[in-house]
Amino acid sequence: EAARFDVERGAQIIDINMGCPVKKVCNVYAGSALMGNEPLAIEIIERVVKAVPVPVTVKMRTGIDPDHRNAVALARAAEAAGAVMITVHGRYHGPVDYTTIAEVKAAVGIPVVANGDIDSPEKARDVLAQTGADAVMIGRAAQGRPWIFREVDHYLAHGTRLPAPTWR
Repeated sequence: EAARFDVERGAQIIDINMGCPVKKVCNVYAGSALMGNEPLAIEIIERVVKAVPVPVTVKMRTGIDPDHRNAVALARAAEAAGAVMITVHGRYHGPVDYTTIAEVKAAVGIPVVANGDIDSPEKARDVLAQTGADAVMIGRAAQGRPWIFREVDHYLAHGTRLPAPTWR
């Protein structure tokens, strides 16, 4: 119902976010906690795909917590349910788990986006190489530095850094 509501108001894509680790979200079994109930997560994806005429994507973590990784199985199920793209955020605490992102990419035939601690053009290049992902998602690194997207795009296309932007 919420997906149809959004599409009726102009949404061109619906992203099911199973990546949020915030306690108040997880305490109601939403966000990344939903990854712990795979049958329900898959049912939600299937129902949303059937309900709307726009692409449905899924963002997830590597699992419900660092010790319970089920991103590969859930990504396969999401693809089978009709999701057209998967974004995997590979960090909980400490370093990002790019290995699981690479495993997700190897397991599905739809585009995979790698997310987590991508804060420079070089890091974007390295994450793409390490994971085989089709794209990267940049979050916190864009706060106060929205030109990072232009920098990454230029670096990936040309292998050189752009000069820092001026106030002008």
